[in-house]
Amino acid sequence: VQLQASGGGLVQAGGSLRLSCLASGLTFSDYAMGWFHQAPGKEREIVASISRSGGTTYYADSVRGRFTISKDDAKNTVFLQMNSLKPEDTAVYYCAADYTSRSSYSVLIGSYNYWGQGTQVTVSS
Repeated sequence: VQLQASGGGLVQAGGSLRLSCLASGLTFSDYAMGWFHQAPGKEREIVASISRSGGTTYYADSVRGRFTISKDDAKNTVFLQMNSLKPEDTAVYYCAADYTSRSSYSVLIGSYNYWGQGTQVTVSS
């Protein structure tokens, strides 16, 4: 199983980025997906997650209304559209896959079976 995250970069505050995570070696529709971030000196934390079907989503309070998570089963890809970026969004962003029979998402790091390598997002003020 491999998760390849891409789309990070340097952007000014107020700008946008779209992260992608391409999954291979798994049956993508069997997995809920999540995006996490980790800033220097801080713990990794949930940003957004989406159920297997894509029908339900979760957002951390800090990003709700600015970020949108989506998944495309035909492309084995999960996306994170990030708008109105703030300097405090600066972190390494990781995608993760949760093999589950549940119809909902998970916000628990321990629920996720596979992790991508991370992509750096830097927002300048």
